[in-house]
Amino acid sequence: MFTGLVDHVGRIRELRLRGRGARLSVEHDWREEPPTPGESIAVDGCCLTAVAPTATVFEADLSAETLTRTGGPRRWRPGRPVNLERSLRAGDRLGGHLVLGHADGLARLIAVRRTPGDVRMRLATPREGRGLVAGKGSVALDGVSLTVAATGPGWFEVALIPETLSRTTLAARRPGDLLVIEFDVLARYARQATDAARG
Repeated sequence: MFTGLVDHVGRIRELRLRGRGARLSVEHDWREEPPTPGESIAVDGCCLTAVAPTATVFEADLSAETLTRTGGPRRWRPGRPVNLERSLRAGDRLGGHLVLGHADGLARLIAVRRTPGDVRMRLATPREGRGLVAGKGSVALDGVSLTVAATGPGWFEVALIPETLSRTTLAARRPGDLLVIEFDVLARYARQATDAARG
């Protein structure tokens, strides 16, 4: 489990396809406390298991499901910056919202509006997310916990402060880009309960 507060931006070193899945190699900056084998790490919002970690690199296996939901091998190309977050420990502050690291799919960035001290991103709401995005609710984009600032028919907006832009990869996103989206787990359970009650 994660909070959606990015630890730092890492970089993809290598992607090796293996059957329908892949082995990913990621450069990190946790030199003082490197990941341990089997540790869960969110890479652009995807919960991955660290394999063969060193002081500067860890590897992780991507299942066919993860590749499908995140846009395939092209997203995981070498040299691409990625948001990294280590899993939440008992007793840690929960500064963002509960993020599971289970990618629901991709949201297309429609527009970026910049004003002093604030950047607004408008994204198309994926079909499977209709009813899961609400004003002032939470959403994770590329692993970053964000508050939904506005909603409309088929779209939603998030507001990004300078601190978020400086600590994540979101400042580099442009209209047309696809971002990994995870809907708020509480919204998912609420919709499931509502659907069950309707029979």
